[in-house]
Amino acid sequence: MRPVDPRLLRRARPARVFLAGSVLIGVATGLLVIVQAVLLARGISDVVLRDAGVGPVAWMLAAVIAVRAGLVWLQEVVAQRASAAVKSTLRRQVLEHSLKLGPAWLSGERSSRLTTLLTKGLDDLDPYFARYLPQLVLAATVPAGVIGWMATGDLIAAGTVLVTLPLIPVFMALVGWATQAHSRRRQRALEVLAHHFADVVSGLPTLKLFGRAKVQASAVRRVTDKHRAASMSTLRLAFMSSMVLELLASISVALVAVGVGLRLVEGRLGLETALMVLILAPEAYLPLRQVGAQFHASADGVAAAEEVLRVLETPLPVAGERADVPDLRRTPLYLHDVTVRYPDRSEPAVEGFDLELWPGEVVALTGRSGVGKSTLLAAILGFVTVERGVVVAGGSAADEFDPVLWRRQFGWVPQRPGLRVGTVADNVRLGRPDAADSQVRQALDAAGAAELALDTPVGEQGRLLSGGQQRRVALARALITEAPVLLLDEPTAGLDADTEATVIAGLRGTGRTVLLVAHRPTLLAAADRTVEVGARKSPIDRLVERELVTP
Repeated sequence: MRPVDPRLLRRARPARVFLAGSVLIGVATGLLVIVQAVLLARGISDVVLRDAGVGPVAWMLAAVIAVRAGLVWLQEVVAQRASAAVKSTLRRQVLEHSLKLGPAWLSGERSSRLTTLLTKGLDDLDPYFARYLPQLVLAATVPAGVIGWMATGDLIAAGTVLVTLPLIPVFMALVGWATQAHSRRRQRALEVLAHHFADVVSGLPTLKLFGRAKVQASAVRRVTDKHRAASMSTLRLAFMSSMVLELLASISVALVAVGVGLRLVEGRLGLETALMVLILAPEAYLPLRQVGAQFHASADGVAAAEEVLRVLETPLPVAGERADVPDLRRTPLYLHDVTVRYPDRSEPAVEGFDLELWPGEVVALTGRSGVGKSTLLAAILGFVTVERGVVVAGGSAADEFDPVLWRRQFGWVPQRPGLRVGTVADNVRLGRPDAADSQVRQALDAAGAAELALDTPVGEQGRLLSGGQQRRVALARALITEAPVLLLDEPTAGLDADTEATVIAGLRGTGRTVLLVAHRPTLLAAADRTVEVGARKSPIDRLVERELVTP
């Protein structure tokens, strides 16, 4: 990432405002540095050469120092507010973009990686805005003004500073490349640690059951040691690079001081001018040295910003804009030659699949695990991109319609239903926020969850409920919607025979079109017809099947 990445400025408006304010503060600081050096040199020369008082000069010098302190305070306030606003903006944009990318993209991302990015990662932007960028602005403004003013008094000293000053950015660039690589490794180590720890915590009951919990403690310790080693390596590099930059600046200032001293002794330079040059010389190097020092503090934030931009620049799936979505209560749904391929797989998840789904019928998708039954449901909803073929409704392809309006036609229960913290009623109302308690109760009864009270608490990721109860709450959430088509992935998994019969009766009683993934014989027997996924069919077989299912 560049020192000031234009992509970050485009994404976050507060960053642009902050950068403009920092430039103004930097120019004012540069002018005050020069004024302070001139006043200090004049006051010292008056005392040494003229034995005069320093009353007016001292007051002016105190005023300049007070104004500089006020600018430092103002810079800190502006930086902290800008950092908070930028972090809030980027978090919102990443969350919104992730939701638009859909479940297919999210399934390929580690949840711990996104969590680390949106919490600790973006918090590391504070040093970037509060320390690094202000120093970068000062490095671009103060040295130019200082060298220009030095040239009015001692052209040789100004030339010496002008020649030696570029050495610091050169070494900063070399150090910066190494630091960025270390910061990326540290960020990856933190992601691995977070992902491993989250896996261990989520699987802790199973580990305890088989007596493997203590073994995982050593594994977490090893991952933690790797993260600590990466952090210490970054810190070691930061200290060494700071030493190099300080050494370069000290040698450069020493060269200026030696030249000024010799010319002062020879009488070619006045005391006031010599003092002014000696006071200004360190001020020319100081901003660049501080940039190098603060770069290490901001490197983690820069790495996090790169990761944020990677997410935000991931192209969104092509979405249609048509609002005239056909009513699937009266319109059949067709899948013709549907082929879906995931980027990380050589073989297609689904290849050449055909299906005609008529209003009011119950169709079961069957086949061995991994042949793409769940992928077909995702393709209908538009969560995955169809490589070849088309999903058609009302004579138009599904991807031509507005995805939000299109998905309102469906109630969906995935393999692993997602429940949020709250109550059972809160989770059911996700399907219909304005539903009355009586409607929620009716949906739960139809889903076979009559024993669950509306105020039954639900923990994170459905905890406090059994697996079967979680699935029935998710089914009630789909039933309470007014969607004409229900897409259900193993809706009776984990249920006993009586509850399964209740669920089947509830589905039949809705009169809606139901497309379900099923393996259990009872569920297959309740369907109007079954379609095997993954079986090769000839064109004649497909024609015969089409004639048989057409009402």
